[in-house]
Amino acid sequence: MKRYLSSAVVAIVFFGLGIAFQRYSDSRRAGAPQPGAPPVTGNAAPEHKAAVSAILFDREPLWAYGFETRATPSDKAVPQAAPSRTLRPNDDPAEQTRPRRVDGSRATYSLVDVRDGHNVIDWFPGDHPMPMPDVIAHGPAAGVANTSRGCGSCHLPNGKGRPENAPVAALPVAYFMRQLQDFRNGLRRTADPRKPNTPTMIDLAKTMTDEEMRVAAEYFGAITWTPWIRVVETDLVPKTRIAGNLFLPVAQAKTEPIAGRIIEMPEDEEQAETVRNPHSGFVAYVPPGSLKRGQDLVTTGGMRVVGNEIVQGKTTPCVTCHGLNLLGVADVPPIAGRSPSYIVRQIWDIQQGTRNSAAVQLMKLATANLNEEDLVAIAAYVSSRPPAEATNRETRIADQMR
Repeated sequence: MKRYLSSAVVAIVFFGLGIAFQRYSDSRRAGAPQPGAPPVTGNAAPEHKAAVSAILFDREPLWAYGFETRATPSDKAVPQAAPSRTLRPNDDPAEQTRPRRVDGSRATYSLVDVRDGHNVIDWFPGDHPMPMPDVIAHGPAAGVANTSRGCGSCHLPNGKGRPENAPVAALPVAYFMRQLQDFRNGLRRTADPRKPNTPTMIDLAKTMTDEEMRVAAEYFGAITWTPWIRVVETDLVPKTRIAGNLFLPVAQAKTEPIAGRIIEMPEDEEQAETVRNPHSGFVAYVPPGSLKRGQDLVTTGGMRVVGNEIVQGKTTPCVTCHGLNLLGVADVPPIAGRSPSYIVRQIWDIQQGTRNSAAVQLMKLATANLNEEDLVAIAAYVSSRPPAEATNRETRIADQMR
């Protein structure tokens, strides 16, 4: 029976794969990328008014973007402050300049060092197989002197990223470079015009040279993705506040209904937020039942076999392109164990037409019929899956037991 089910699953996957690649070929022949995405520096340029007004703001999964109120087409992002070593006037100067440590690291940094995105701190240099290149540590060479951001300031030197930005470690070099080029060429922006770090990314991509893009891609691509997010099904979550598009707990007790959302927050606010410890990960609270429902959508697309007939599901199974273990195939990115907030943002952006490269056209087809409940389920399940290192370890243990 198990052998029959395994054969059926494989057949389903390859059936979906054939459909997917046929649709992709058709979209390429049809002249993708789609029109409507002229180059811009920010998210609310006049030429984008029509596209922005078409976004379904009333259905946006606000929690994924770190907002509590609905956006409007006229909203604009408040520019992020440039990196600075200036002391904050309302904080104790001695506390801001006091050397600090984190467990397991020999380094010492002050809060002034931590906030200086132009000179990225590195608590654990051994996390990456090569020293941080200049673009990772200091930002593009052509950027504004002493204020350009190093990639590692937001995405961390180990590329794990945080819920409000992208997890970039272990991405295929070709995929990574394509995203930077899409930012540069106006093919990738955000469906919520208030999100401040997207204009920052667009400006940085426009400033980077092709060589700096390649160096950054190869640096992050060489880093192994390891467990970073703990996924927990629950009816209740801690009461939170939002700071910088990130959920932070105001109490430890779970008293607030999860209400169909995913609430992703630091395991330890002091370590993750104050000192930016790249070994202090995140917990993602997800609705009860979302993992099982997500598994169905990710592995079968919601397809059913009724009698002798296949009833097509809502979507193409994610495993079709991202691999059976969701660890990526060729330049299709790995998604196992990544931030569920990020995953939902990207699917929503794709649905709303704010990601428009040729390669994303297949994703537009695959995600067209998904609602917010589907996005929650898919992201919850994908984020719960073990990344490459854990999967390889499990495989080695299983081989030894045979």
